[in-house]
This record gives sequence, structure tokens and C-alpha cells, in this order.
Amino acid sequence: MEKAFLVGAPRKGSDDALHVDEHLEELERLADTAGAQVVGRTIQRIEAPTPNFYIGQGKVESLKGEMTAAGATLMLFDESLTPVQGVKLEKSLGLRVMDRTEVILDIFATRARSHEARLQVELAQLEYLLPRLTRMWTHLSRIRGGIGLRGPGETQLETDRRVIRHKISQLKKRLKDVAEHRANQRQGRRDMPTAALVGYTNAGKSSLLKALSGQDVFVEDRLFATVDTLAREVDVGEGYRYRVTDTVGFIRKLPHHLVASFRATLEEAEDADLLLHVIDAAHPGWEEQVEVVEKEMRNAEFGMRKEMRNAEFGMRNEMRNAEFGMRNVKVGVERKRTIYVFNKADLLPDPDAFLTLVRERYPHALLTSSIPHSAFRISTSGVEDLRRALRTSAQALRPVAEIRVPISDGKLLATLHRDAEILHQEQRNGVVTLRARIEARLLGRLRQEGVEVVLG
Repeated sequence: MEKAFLVGAPRKGSDDALHVDEHLEELERLADTAGAQVVGRTIQRIEAPTPNFYIGQGKVESLKGEMTAAGATLMLFDESLTPVQGVKLEKSLGLRVMDRTEVILDIFATRARSHEARLQVELAQLEYLLPRLTRMWTHLSRIRGGIGLRGPGETQLETDRRVIRHKISQLKKRLKDVAEHRANQRQGRRDMPTAALVGYTNAGKSSLLKALSGQDVFVEDRLFATVDTLAREVDVGEGYRYRVTDTVGFIRKLPHHLVASFRATLEEAEDADLLLHVIDAAHPGWEEQVEVVEKEMRNAEFGMRKEMRNAEFGMRNEMRNAEFGMRNVKVGVERKRTIYVFNKADLLPDPDAFLTLVRERYPHALLTSSIPHSAFRISTSGVEDLRRALRTSAQALRPVAEIRVPISDGKLLATLHRDAEILHQEQRNGVVTLRARIEARLLGRLRQEGVEVVLG
């Protein structure tokens, strides 16, 4: 097992400087998930990063002694290091140095299970590695010779860069194909309303999905225990069902190389009828975590819009009509209906008082726990309030209606059988009367077309 020494170096006067202890606690949990044992830590508040070591040279010298005494084999830096800073720190300290980004990439690489997640992680790793090749391959940076390689030649470093750029291009193409396949899958599963669980890592999203669905879902009390999206059907009562998707958690200082890995999460959030923002109510910094999630979702949303514009710009003339349609598509993550779900109520000293307090800011907030109701005192029980909220939402999204259609209108009848859930059907005097659970948007379209519709 690696023995890690943690280093925090926030700028003086910044928000990070105020919460540096909490940030190092989070880095320690990341180290634990990655399989390292933390043997020490240190903090130095700086005016500005130095170009060579990020921290001062004197601090580097003192750190060398501290880490040797602690038996450390690895330094974990809570800030992002440049390639030069990483090289110089490793040479001065005589051991491996990893920044927060590398730790998160390593966790994603070991935890990714699905084909798409593995492709996304590989892409993020290569994009992170590309500018740091000098740190990895300085011993191979020489001109190669030999038959077929004479002439100008190229360094091994240049060869590696070219190979990695080609690999990145291939991965992006494969990910685009996977994304299109997933979009087609979503188009074919519009038979029930959908909700996406989003939130900070380790807020308890997987535990809630397990409690709601009653099905086996991997749960572990670690940061980024799961990095793949996972969907389960949930019975919310009175004949209504929801498809609930568990998505990968967000984290502060999220590496921009990993934003692409959140593509599947963001697409699930965009496609869902409802967002369930899960918050660790027992965490002292839950308000900051809420801000991090909302900020990162906005950043990822902006990145998707930029990619969409770039893709549109490169389309051929015959695709301009499709381009115009794409430009008018609004990515609606921020504007989508969101329920704030404060989880881990069993860890609160006074759950009812906490719920009263948070509802001043989030009027429709819910308080939940995946622990059985008997384990703690609370006016709400486990996940039943969440199940009830999903049922109410499903009723609004897919009300039950009685629809009368002339038997001669075969096209409309086929549409209803395809896009609505038919509960009962009878035919009399040339008119087919359908009792169906139908999406509100389709119901509105039927009314505009003059179809006889009665709710209830």
C-alpha cells in the first residue's frame, strides 16, 4: 500500500484558505478510495504559486525531512500542478508526486465498469498526459536512426505525442458513436417518466436508489464509489412507475479533463423529467457542496453547447437545416424542475428542526434516509416522502384520460398505442374509447387537434 503525505497550499485570503482543513479531509478520502494510506499532512498558505515548486523552496526542503520521517512513498498535492512543477518536486523530494487531478483520474480508471466510462476515462488520462510527456519520457528524447528512419528523424517524445493525439482522435469518435447509440436507446424508452439523481460524491445517491427500487445496487461509503450511470425502475404507488437514474457524483476542483466523463450524467439530467438533487444533510459544508454541483453542471452544460456549435460549424451545406434546428435546442438542466433531497437524516441530531430551516431556502425540500425509520426519530419515514413526490410528479406528467377516437383514424390510434399506456379500450358506434395514462405534452397536442379528451 502506498503511504501518502498530503500537502495543501491555498492562496491567502481565498475561500480555499478558509476551508483548507476540510479540503484535505476530502483529499484523504480520495486517497483512501485510490488505495493509499495517509501518513501525514501539511498546509502552507501562499501569496501566489511559484513557477518551480508551487510552494517555496524552503518549504520543499522541510517537507523532504517530514516525509522521510513519516515513511511516505508518495506526495498528494491538493492543487493542480504544471508539468514543470511536478518534475521539479519529484527531483527535489526523491519520490512520486501526484496532484488532485491525477488522484481522481486514477480512481475513475479503477472504478469505471461500463464500456463508455472506460473510454471517457482513457480520453481524460491521455489529455492530461499529453503536456506532461517530458516528465515521463525525458530519457527517450533522442534522435532515432536506422534503416527507414534516416534523414531528419524525430525524437521519441514527438513520436509519442503524435501517437497520443491519434488515439485521442479515435476515442472521441468512438465516444460520439456511443453517445448516439445511447440517445437512440433513450428515444425508445419514453414509456414512463424519468428522474436523475445528481449531487456531490458520497451524498448517498446509490443508497437512495437501492432503497427506492429494492434492487441490488452497489453501495460503499467512499468518494466516487460508483462512476457509471445506472437506471432502475421504481414503483411509486397507485400504478405509477418511474425510471430513476443514478449518476456519477461531482466534487470541488473537478479536473477539466474529466468534464467529458460527465457527459453521460449531463445527458441523463437533460433527458429526465425531474432532477433529484441529493445533498448530504449531515455534512457541515453541504451548502458549499450544493454550489459546487450547480456550478459544475453549468460548466458542463456550457461545454456541451460549445461542442454543439463546433459540430454545427463543420457540417456540410446539405445539413444546414438540421443545424438550424440544433441551434434552437435549449439545454435545460438549470431550468428543469428540481427537488432538493436532503439525505442521511439518521445522522442529524434534530431532523425536524433541520428540515424547517432548509425549507426557508428550498420550500419543497425533502428529508430522507436509506436507514429504516425505526433507527431514528423523524416526522418523515425513510424514502416514503420521496416516493410520494415522485408519484405526484408522475400523475402530473402522465395523467389518466379518456380519449374518444373515430375508428377510421388508424394513424392516431397507432400513435396512442405507441406513446401512451392503454389501461382500457372499448369500441361502440364507430368510436374507440381509450382510457390511458398519457404524457401531458401529448395530451395538449390532442386537444389542439380537436380530439375529445376527458381527464380522470
